[in-house]
Amino acid sequence: MTQPLPKILPVNELKNTAHIMKTCRESPVPIVITKNGYGAAVMMSVELYEEMFTKMQAAALINEGLEEIEKGATFADGKEFFNSMRSK
Repeated sequence: MTQPLPKILPVNELKNTAHIMKTCRESPVPIVITKNGYGAAVMMSVELYEEMFTKMQAAALINEGLEEIEKGATFADGKEFFNSMRSK
């Protein structure tokens, strides 16, 4: 599944705040704000931010686990793990 390209808006369009807020709420991707043709900032809805942040946290945890495995960490049995957690 491909993700749509980000929307790009020039900084002078930020004057119309009602339009910008509506665009942020409706956009499934971040909005890149440009100044003099170069990216200057990114805007997005809170929902999109939370979704992206959650995905980044999950990816970080997965990468941390993979690094632990590369360093020789052993796998734990699921039942043993949950039993040890309950006892704590």
